[in-house]
Amino acid sequence: MSEEKNSRIIEILELLLTAESVNNFEELNKTDLPKKYWKMADKNGLSLDIERPLIISETLIKNILDIEGSYEIIEKNPFVKCDEFGKRMNITSLSPAVKWFYKTTGDDRALLNPALSYLMEKEGIEGISYSESKSASPDYLNSREYLEKKIEDLIGDDEELKTARNLIIISSPEEIENTVDDLVCTWRQTEAIKKINTALKNREFLRERKIYEIGKLLFVGPPGTGKTSLALAMAKKLDMPLLEVRLAMVTSQYLGETSKNIDRIFDLARRLSPCILFIDEFDFVAKSRVTDDNGAMKRAVNMLLKNIDTLSFVRNGVLLIGATNHPGILDEAAWRRFDDVVEFPLPDYERRKEILKKITQNLTCLCDYDELASETEGFSGSDLRIMIKESLIAALMRDSYEMNENDIEQGMEIIKGRDIIRQGAST
Repeated sequence: MSEEKNSRIIEILELLLTAESVNNFEELNKTDLPKKYWKMADKNGLSLDIERPLIISETLIKNILDIEGSYEIIEKNPFVKCDEFGKRMNITSLSPAVKWFYKTTGDDRALLNPALSYLMEKEGIEGISYSESKSASPDYLNSREYLEKKIEDLIGDDEELKTARNLIIISSPEEIENTVDDLVCTWRQTEAIKKINTALKNREFLRERKIYEIGKLLFVGPPGTGKTSLALAMAKKLDMPLLEVRLAMVTSQYLGETSKNIDRIFDLARRLSPCILFIDEFDFVAKSRVTDDNGAMKRAVNMLLKNIDTLSFVRNGVLLIGATNHPGILDEAAWRRFDDVVEFPLPDYERRKEILKKITQNLTCLCDYDELASETEGFSGSDLRIMIKESLIAALMRDSYEMNENDIEQGMEIIKGRDIIRQGAST
């Protein structure tokens, strides 16, 4: 038997065994399916229940596994019964099939398939842990697929909510790449994360005692210091979608629409909770209050502050994070809306060295990190990432995967050149 055909048989058998597991154990639901099988249960929308029995046909295998002619591939397998009507297939000798599959494939497939590991655990196969598989597998509730279904269900035909959806960038926890561990946080930033995580775990306790002044954070610091990155990483850690809003993009040329847009965004956040509402460019509030004579814009700012007042992480599960590069221009009315202010300073020597090591941990960098950290004083975390990216490109252009001192020097000069251009543009 060819290796390719054997691989297709394994894929088909895994799907058939997963279906048998789901059909036999009603306690399993959509969150127990590996990502490649989610489409198989999409018909139930937001419900986590799976419509049983799962019937596996040649057409379904084509849609899920992209395997043509699965009926002919598997029809002579001793563990499988093939029904010519509809070209349906199912496992006949379950226990032998499970043992053979485990002996053939080992732990790898079971680890990424909670439903399969549950079946194997029930069959008494040692070394297989359903709980381990569950924790190692993508969570359907944190996926983009589930989030889009939830948003679609919430919005329906509501034109105002459709408008709000078009004004924000939504990220599901699953699709966020960087974790908190990937970042080099200050002590203050780490403490803010711990406090929010503790509040999340004790929301009911806090609600019962009417402790609501938790969960409105203001991130302040220069551009490129990680404000957006930490907001995204928190969304991943807390298993919440992140709704990112840039206030300058919410403004409308039509009088009154800006206020309505702000109201719509907060309404969508409340309905989508638990979630993080991340408002970037929060200094837009101060600029509008001080420099704009337009009464409609001032009403919009007042609407924003009013919505912030009525938002509560403890009551309705919306964590608010505002971010600004210019904290000095925010007035008292804006400051007092936040119960915690978290500073994002430019990294010092030790943090620059740690950031550089994190960025290059999967790369080969022939450099002295102590010296490099000294030479990059004034660089933000974003600057350091761009510098390493440019250094890597320089190495690749000379057909090497190793960054040497000359490559690093080129990357550093690009950052310094960007700063000169930026400073010239601002004068």
